[in-house]
Amino acid sequence: WPDPWLSLNPNFASGGTVTELADEDLLHAECDRIFRVKENPNDPGRRPIGFHRHQTDAIRAAASGKSYVLTTGTGSGKSLGYIVPIVDRVLREKDASGRSPGVKAIIVYPMNALANSQVFELEKFLRYGYGEGEEPVTFARYTGQESQDERRLILANPPDILLTNYVMLDLVLTRPDERRHLIAAARGLKFLVLDELHTYRGRQGADVALLVRRVRDVCEAPDLQVVGTSATMASGGTVAERREAVAAVATRLFGADVAAERVIGETLVRATSVSEPSMAQLETAVRRAAGDLPVGYAELAADPLAGWIESTFGLTTEEETGALIRSAPSTVTAAAADLAASTGVDVD
Repeated sequence: WPDPWLSLNPNFASGGTVTELADEDLLHAECDRIFRVKENPNDPGRRPIGFHRHQTDAIRAAASGKSYVLTTGTGSGKSLGYIVPIVDRVLREKDASGRSPGVKAIIVYPMNALANSQVFELEKFLRYGYGEGEEPVTFARYTGQESQDERRLILANPPDILLTNYVMLDLVLTRPDERRHLIAAARGLKFLVLDELHTYRGRQGADVALLVRRVRDVCEAPDLQVVGTSATMASGGTVAERREAVAAVATRLFGADVAAERVIGETLVRATSVSEPSMAQLETAVRRAAGDLPVGYAELAADPLAGWIESTFGLTTEEETGALIRSAPSTVTAAAADLAASTGVDVD
């Protein structure tokens, strides 16, 4: 059996809390009540969510009204990079015009499983602490999994946020019942989100590119803000070159200008404090680890072996800019051989 390739989910730079962004008026004040850690339907949330810097960068990009792409790694919380701006926009519009019915955002997933997962996340934010029927922003899934009664209810009361897949969205644009209710309610649509952007390539990518243009046209939404998310879309070259490549693809796919500065990547920081331990430090740490592992976060963060592990499996520095980026995955066998050579400790 080949060795498994290993990489670490890195440590992301902080972008502040939802409370701080609401105080700055970058987010509507009600967002501070919505985006909190909530454990059950009756929990109002005692602790505000802290954003990663790339999530805050996405919120700022959304405030510009321009289309953007969030391209960060797995487990980096990409969905908050569009959910928070959508909720913020809906709240502000309701403030400006009183009750503002109609679909403001359509979020398109390549698989129903992703839509189902997002429904649960939205429930925690928008229903927990409010109660069903009292949501400050409404949402519904419309993917073909719903019963007839559920579909009728959605058509009769279109939500602020509609979660669907690209096949169902194509049907919604063409079937008379959905056009009469959902599409009419989506006139002047504000957001169209394409999750997992890298899945739309080749013929399917061309289909989705035309779908984006049809949505903009049918919903009479010339100022439609298109948002894409992807864990991986370009490889090779510097971070700046990859952003340029992603911006070019997104511009073509969205039918709207996406500048390179609106391709938002992750900002990484080290979790450990010893990035380049000496051979003597490493040898001591390796021999100690055989029977005495660090206990507690502070001790682990200062451990030379932990620092070496983060550098080997997690982070490296981009030569051109000096910025921290994810390192290429490695195997235990290759890493152990390197460590043995550096410390004089037996490979096993």
